[in-house]
Amino acid sequence: MSRSARVRLFWAAAVVFAVVYTLACTGLPHFGTAVHPYATRAVAASLRQRTANVVSSVNFDQRALDTLGEESILFASVLGTIVLLRHARDERIGRPRAGRVLPSTRLLGLVMVPLTLLTGVYIVAHGQLSPGGGFQGGVILATGLHMAYVAADYRVLKRIRPLAVLDVADAFGAGAFAALGLAGLVAGGAYLQNVLPLGTFGQLSSGGLVPLLNAAVGVEVGSGIIVLLANFLDQAVEVKSADNSGPGSGT
Repeated sequence: MSRSARVRLFWAAAVVFAVVYTLACTGLPHFGTAVHPYATRAVAASLRQRTANVVSSVNFDQRALDTLGEESILFASVLGTIVLLRHARDERIGRPRAGRVLPSTRLLGLVMVPLTLLTGVYIVAHGQLSPGGGFQGGVILATGLHMAYVAADYRVLKRIRPLAVLDVADAFGAGAFAALGLAGLVAGGAYLQNVLPLGTFGQLSSGGLVPLLNAAVGVEVGSGIIVLLANFLDQAVEVKSADNSGPGSGT
């Protein structure tokens, strides 16, 4: 295809998209109005499915298939990063030097690491009941672990970071979400349909399939982000080129 043909094709598609997007926007409720059809339906469905957190109900029940796609994007990103940052033949592993950290920073990290990890677990576990969930809690868990890098140095982070286990956990979380969707098919419904017992409203076991999908996302997001950052940190701190240039002496 010639350059002029590609340009014409682009503008034709852009015009169609602009027209359709404009028509879609004109059909939305006006700002400040009391009429919110989607919100009304989402809240009613959440209460019917005994999921106290409406956002989690939307993410893991009403639009669970969309969430599966979002989780798969993160998983593919982590996998692509691992492939792209794998060690090349002209690279070798250097030994990072110990970093100098202020005693106050080290003390703060010692206190904040367990508190942050506990907060992340709480937010994941209560995702169907209160604001938060697997995505938010997973990010907090990954952040909590990397406080060891800020409060100590790279060597400490590497010692407490079970990277091999987290690699497996990342794949397990992504696969568990997809596998849990089969429960709806087994029960004679649709894929990712919420068919498990709904439990009692306001309890940890409420929401049917929602808490299980939420937990799978928490495992995948937390593990995936740690693995993602691990590859970038390893490349920045440890890897040296064949001529001894590049990183390898950082903290």
